[in-house]
Amino acid sequence: MGKYMKNDITILWSLENLGCANCAAKIERKVGELDGVVSASVDFVSKTLKFALEKDNKDNLIIEKIKDIVHSIEPDIRIVEPASSSGNRASMMQPAESSGEEGAMIRLVKRIAYPVGAILFAFALIFKRTDAVGIALYLTSYLIFGADILVKAVRKIGKGQIFDENFLMSIATIGAIAIGEYSEGVAVMIFYKIGEFFQDMAVDRSRKSIKSLMNIKPEYANLQIDGDISKVVPEDVHTGDFIVIKPGERIPLDGVVREGRSLLDTSAITGESMPRSVEPGSEVFSGSINRNGMFVVQVTKEYADSTVYKILDLVQNAASKKAATENFITKFARIYSPAVVFLALALAVLPPLIITGAVWSEWIGRALVFLVISCPCALVISIPLGFFGGIGGASKHGILFKGSNYLEALHSAGTIVFDKTGTLTKGVFELSEVMSKRNNREELLRYAAHAEAYSNHPIAEAIRKAYGKTIDIREVTESEEFAGEGTRVFFEGQEILAGNEGLMNKYGISYDVPDRTGTVVHVAAGREYSGYIVISDTVKEDSARAIADLRRLGIGKLIMLTGDNRETGDRIGRELGLDDVKSGLLPHQKVEAFESLIARSSPGRKIVFVGDGMNDAPVLSRADVGIAMGALGSDAAIEAADVVIMADEPSKVATALRISAYTRKIVTENIVFALGIKAIILILAVFGLANMWWAVFADVGVAILAILNAMRVLYKKFE
Repeated sequence: MGKYMKNDITILWSLENLGCANCAAKIERKVGELDGVVSASVDFVSKTLKFALEKDNKDNLIIEKIKDIVHSIEPDIRIVEPASSSGNRASMMQPAESSGEEGAMIRLVKRIAYPVGAILFAFALIFKRTDAVGIALYLTSYLIFGADILVKAVRKIGKGQIFDENFLMSIATIGAIAIGEYSEGVAVMIFYKIGEFFQDMAVDRSRKSIKSLMNIKPEYANLQIDGDISKVVPEDVHTGDFIVIKPGERIPLDGVVREGRSLLDTSAITGESMPRSVEPGSEVFSGSINRNGMFVVQVTKEYADSTVYKILDLVQNAASKKAATENFITKFARIYSPAVVFLALALAVLPPLIITGAVWSEWIGRALVFLVISCPCALVISIPLGFFGGIGGASKHGILFKGSNYLEALHSAGTIVFDKTGTLTKGVFELSEVMSKRNNREELLRYAAHAEAYSNHPIAEAIRKAYGKTIDIREVTESEEFAGEGTRVFFEGQEILAGNEGLMNKYGISYDVPDRTGTVVHVAAGREYSGYIVISDTVKEDSARAIADLRRLGIGKLIMLTGDNRETGDRIGRELGLDDVKSGLLPHQKVEAFESLIARSSPGRKIVFVGDGMNDAPVLSRADVGIAMGALGSDAAIEAADVVIMADEPSKVATALRISAYTRKIVTENIVFALGIKAIILILAVFGLANMWWAVFADVGVAILAILNAMRVLYKKFE
């Protein structure tokens, strides 16, 4: 499959009545093979088909081809096309559910017919009727439970779908009846239906877990216009509008508090249980819940750009980026089913022709067991469900994986590289020393603040804050910023330089070296050295715990890359116990240093980069897994990273690794369990030691147990 391009047309369909995981995999493969389709992904759990078309290729012909593929594989599917599904942003959609009068009528008929069929079967079985009446009872019961399967099988044969569970189950049970095993043939169909029921129930529970994740979607906003308040959908609120947040309500859009104070529950966004206090001037994010007081928010982002929309979009679309294990299982299923069917055919025909005295009915019976076991649904359902559980469980902790491929890759992490500022340190800079050589302290701060007038770097903000006076930017001219070095401006008719040693060296200005550790900003006016300012950044309380947790999880190398000076970098490295620190790096040098680490990394081990996402986008994109941390409300972070940690806590990186490891463990258990049981019963069937009942367990029973095992990830506590 290709990659989504920015101008691709992405379409999301709801596939109502999709009931076969193996068929979902077939739809995904066949749609993805069409010319003009960039990529396609079917999520069996949410019953959705997402596909991307090449730009300007949204013609009716290709859409009709996709519909034909869907209906040829699953004739009963009803395609629902959301009106908002075009464009390069995926539509937000709840999992599909069958509805309508037709579906209700079918369910009512089944509730009445199935007990009747069970009574008829029990009567024939208990009284051991083998006469015409008994056969009639068996056949009537068989048709009650299996008529819909027989009809589906016939319809799919007409569309070329031979290796389908309905066809295989029909052949197996009809074959059993044909050789006189009436009770066994009917019983297999009944228990297959019972297994389907429990399987559907387990998958439905997973779909409900999707809905619980989607509960952060706000239903309305209290729009305030000229003192009047009206309820509107969040999409109708625009930047600059004022909305009122009442106690108990969910904040519908991102904004800034203008009136009132309150406590916010941000657990749905960050995974943190501690409430956050807000007051006028505080930034608030959609999806948070107002705990007590009422307040007014001025909206700063449209709904389509809001935090809650980004989270929903990431969770909903994570299924489209499949893990290597998922892709392997999909390919394996394509080979497994036909292989077992041909083995069944050989088992039915060859022994009676080769072995003297072999009975046709006996070997046909063994072959029928093969047919029942041949459906790979246990794997095709449970493996994606395991990864979805991991992604869903992670989101409850405020960790968003953009795809199961990144969830799986994180399990193989061998080296984790951290940015410093805002990642391991608070990124809140304070002046710890001001040393003036030519002017007084106030004059030095005035020069530095005006030199940093146009910069949005945290250090520049700290200097302007320490200066504490209004800066008239009209007095600042010819502003020039040198990445990783500092700034150059003209102020009051003279050139002002403010930056690190590199900037001073560039202009040939000698400078002093302070004894204190911290970020040093040297200032020069008119090419003469004026002094320096030392700015300190403190390590987060959570950083030491994060490094210790990662050590316990077996991460071999923990490294920090920073643009700060060597003294500061080494101090933080020693304080946290890091393996290596590379300091004084310009943005392009960070990428070069990271490339060097990749070149030296062990084969099969992934290298992970953790940054704040704003100025680390090149390295985040280059890493095997890029993790943006503290990304609440950050567009750049969510865009560049593969994993987004909404809280500002480095220890969440260790939590993400635990989730990855546990998910991989569950997926491996399901693969070994499903294939192991099927292999054992297939071998037993060859020697006549396994009957149809065993086969049903190997198919439906194993699927149910694997699904239930996969769902454990959703409820596991990782902190």
